[in-house]
Amino acid sequence: MSTDFTLPFDQISQADFARVGGKCASLGEMTQAGVAVPPGFAVTTDAFAAMLDHHGVRAEIERHMTGLDPDNLDQIDRAAQAIQIRIRSHHLPATVEAAIRTAYAGMGDDMPVAVRSSATAEDLPDASFAGQQDTYLWVQGGDDVVEKVRDCWASLFTTRAVAYREKNKIPHIDVLMSVGVQKMVNARAAGVAMTLDPGTGDRTRIVIDSSWGLGELVVSGLVTPDNFVVEKVLEEILDRTIADKHVELVGDAALGEAVERDICSDRRTQPSLSDDEVMAVAMLAKQLEKQNKCPQDVEWAIDADLPPGENLLALQSRPETIWSQKKKTKPKTAYATGMMSIVGTLTNPISTRK
Repeated sequence: MSTDFTLPFDQISQADFARVGGKCASLGEMTQAGVAVPPGFAVTTDAFAAMLDHHGVRAEIERHMTGLDPDNLDQIDRAAQAIQIRIRSHHLPATVEAAIRTAYAGMGDDMPVAVRSSATAEDLPDASFAGQQDTYLWVQGGDDVVEKVRDCWASLFTTRAVAYREKNKIPHIDVLMSVGVQKMVNARAAGVAMTLDPGTGDRTRIVIDSSWGLGELVVSGLVTPDNFVVEKVLEEILDRTIADKHVELVGDAALGEAVERDICSDRRTQPSLSDDEVMAVAMLAKQLEKQNKCPQDVEWAIDADLPPGENLLALQSRPETIWSQKKKTKPKTAYATGMMSIVGTLTNPISTRK
């Protein structure tokens, strides 16, 4: 059910970017395009704005953020903590809380969900906000979902996020926060796929990092993942490096949370993906690059509860932000290099004498 404060993924398109932020807009686009995405909904920026106005936090943010020195991290930290405490210390407006509880209840009884931030300045081609706000895994029950939505809003004002916006001259009050609430995946394996080589920028390659369990340990760098390189046009695996994967993040139904678990010795050095699964991930990434018309950074998971052929799920797809920002320069050909050498000799002949 759609309200001013919540919007299901299957009703979201890029036209809703201002209301749902980059992450949720991407999930909506993928859902509408028929990509397998875990179901869920966005808590819209209207809900965030209602919270700011209801508690008078907007004026307080402007007061704390005025006159900050982007190089003074102590000053930024004090201001950021004050705002986070302010946001976390108040109940949500009743209409906002009711909308979130209703949308969550519509997903099923106490369904485990991931609660993820989706800021309106996130995932833009010229501003990499990825990972600056919080994500909460294996959240269960309406009370916990409401609390984690509020925590995501507060994470818009971490010291790191505030410092980033200060350095990039992005007005704090203009960045609004949507929150995605999405069914948890029981991931057997998960990771990221880049539709170019992150080391060289080569767009003929798809590079996949994969490990056991949920992909957060891969994204955060806490585990060394398996690495696969796929040729994009020929659609064949060019290289594979299988790592010693010592730990995985998995959902624990009894505890009601995601926990880190040591991986037994016989699985640590086993490939986390079969060759068929590597190619399935690569083709998903290739499809999303074509759909979005630019190189993509894709988060994905293999769901242990789904049958083969239906178990690959897209969790997020955003524009690649490193090579896309580099200036495009034409490589020097041997002819051009030779001509430059001749010109240099003619204009400065003394420099060539021995």
